[in-house]
Amino acid sequence: MFDTKITVVMVHGAWAECASWNPVLPLLEKTGVEAVCAPIPLTSLSDDVHALDRALARIEGDIVLVGHAYAGAVIGATKDKRVKLLIYVAALAPDEGESVAEVFYRETPHAQAPHLVPDADGYIWMPRSGFEHAFAQNASAELKALLMATQRPINVKCIQEKAPRPLWKDRPSWFLVAESDRMIPAKTQHFEAGRMGATVRLQAVDHSPMLTSPRSVLEVIHEAMRANFQINENIGR
Repeated sequence: MFDTKITVVMVHGAWAECASWNPVLPLLEKTGVEAVCAPIPLTSLSDDVHALDRALARIEGDIVLVGHAYAGAVIGATKDKRVKLLIYVAALAPDEGESVAEVFYRETPHAQAPHLVPDADGYIWMPRSGFEHAFAQNASAELKALLMATQRPINVKCIQEKAPRPLWKDRPSWFLVAESDRMIPAKTQHFEAGRMGATVRLQAVDHSPMLTSPRSVLEVIHEAMRANFQINENIGR
């Protein structure tokens, strides 16, 4: 299918773990696309980039990076030369010298967005109401309860650290804009995609489409790969 070996590497965002990509991974594999998830500790942007780089070191061939939410900053900060394509899913993509927080708070939050504050150790936890009404409002009650029970907090250092020169300045990028996102306003996502020069695909989905609308994510990945690699034009069709 490919002229060279290509692996799709997915990176989870805050309050999530690799399991957040579980609905998408088997869909990709059924179409012959090799895919894995890279776990990150959510302790600082630098720590998370190092964790991603460790995961990439285990992979052979070229790489497509897919980042959700905060992970957009992480995939943009790697320097691995084998990364050929970046795909942002309702993501944050700070420019050089900009923090995640600066991008996240550039627009007025949605009325149902959660109030987020760090605890005494500098970790930010998602309240139950956040999962209910903003993080994945289109999910089932059972899934929302599972997300709450298994959440991984993000350290405030992750959103305060200034980003290095982002890889999207040198690689093609695609952006799934979640039009019903209550965590990262769609206006912010459009702003990011515009300055990146990304190919934009609009989806009427919430902040976590990999969980609530996995086929929407699959379609964007397939389309981006067809556009950027010499592969079977029928992939995903």
